[in-house]
Amino acid sequence: MIAIFWLRRDLRLFDNHGLYQALQGPLPVLPLFIFDSEILGHLADKKDARVNFIHRELEGLKRLLEDNGSTVFVANGKPTAVWEHLLDSYPVGAVYCNHDYEPYAIARDAAVEQLLAARNIPFHSYKDHVIFEQLEVAKADGTPYTVFTPYSKVWRRKLAEAFVPVEGIQAPAAFRHFPSEQCMDRFLVTPPCPMPTLPEIGFEPSVTVFPEKSVNQGLIRNYDQTRNIPAVQGTTRLGVHFRFGTISIREKARKAMGLNDIFLNELIWRDFYAMILANFPHVATRAFRPEYDAIAWRHDEKDFMKWCTGRTGYPIVDAGMRELNATGYMHNRVRMIVASFLTKHLLIDWRWGEAYFAEKLLDFDLASNNGGWQWAAGSGTDAAPYFRIFNPTEQQKKFDPDFKYIRRWVPEYGTSAYPQPMVDHKIARERCLEVYKEGLAFGKKQS
Repeated sequence: MIAIFWLRRDLRLFDNHGLYQALQGPLPVLPLFIFDSEILGHLADKKDARVNFIHRELEGLKRLLEDNGSTVFVANGKPTAVWEHLLDSYPVGAVYCNHDYEPYAIARDAAVEQLLAARNIPFHSYKDHVIFEQLEVAKADGTPYTVFTPYSKVWRRKLAEAFVPVEGIQAPAAFRHFPSEQCMDRFLVTPPCPMPTLPEIGFEPSVTVFPEKSVNQGLIRNYDQTRNIPAVQGTTRLGVHFRFGTISIREKARKAMGLNDIFLNELIWRDFYAMILANFPHVATRAFRPEYDAIAWRHDEKDFMKWCTGRTGYPIVDAGMRELNATGYMHNRVRMIVASFLTKHLLIDWRWGEAYFAEKLLDFDLASNNGGWQWAAGSGTDAAPYFRIFNPTEQQKKFDPDFKYIRRWVPEYGTSAYPQPMVDHKIARERCLEVYKEGLAFGKKQS
């Protein structure tokens, strides 16, 4: 009999909670990864760098395990079909994984758990990619928070409740280390398994350069001073590693705690949005605040394409969109500016922008992406009020006053080749206030 550990968004052997629990069990462990055709089939770009990233990380895990006499079983297909094949091929006694809070993942896991239950195989799942999940941080009455500030205060208070030794120091219990990397002898001893190539799963190699997993401590120490300046390397760019679990959130949060409180606050936001998605799954397709679904969005595809391609005539917006299209990354401050511009200046449905980011961002995470877009549109939790409308010109003056970021991505700025603004800020602001006011009034009557 063997146990299987199902890798999903936790592509590492280090400090992996579910993997550690599997390795502590009585059965030798075979890691499994499934290139999910239900997900990959929706990716139009067959050079999607995220698929390349996953493939590369799996190759690294496979080499490491094979050096120790084990391997990773990598499959391609629909999860239930892969599991049926696996259960017919191996004497599986238990299955382990880490929680995933996205609606599709919850349905997928429920289907697999039902399949396993029919064969009397236990399914164990653990918290790993957040510090606190779902209702671990809740109001006194047990209901979830929907405003960040009180949530963050309770989050911090809960963090300080108990301490455990981690790497020789006393650290919050929520930062506990799960030393899966110290249990290499508990993996199943087996010959190497062939791994599907990128073409075999329908994709092609990309030339994208991914950020490193390690970050200079000086960058985190100065994070509060540099994080809003897009022209400098002032953010960690760890998002892709958090998204796919190639680093431990517990380790990074523990180290950040002693270096920069603002950086730690960003990790609390990450937990907050994951909690919102888990407790209010309707946000994946609808506004958190239902009255915002009554806003009369302009479904203007031409204007949308100008935004997508960075041809709006507002240089800070265009620089951000061109950076995204070229690299799969966009600076955090600029993400807020371009999202505000789409939803407030162009009055285009936030879901259009959210979907475009989902297609392009290397660090795309449904909870954080959805939370950020609904914040910008005013429709989400703890959202900016609808009458708060970023002035792109003033944002540029404040955060890119010397045009360093803009000139990198919009070299024709200041020449006749650069387009005039597609909409006047003052007119767009007045139109937004009017449309939002009418839509919200109607929405409140309907709810």
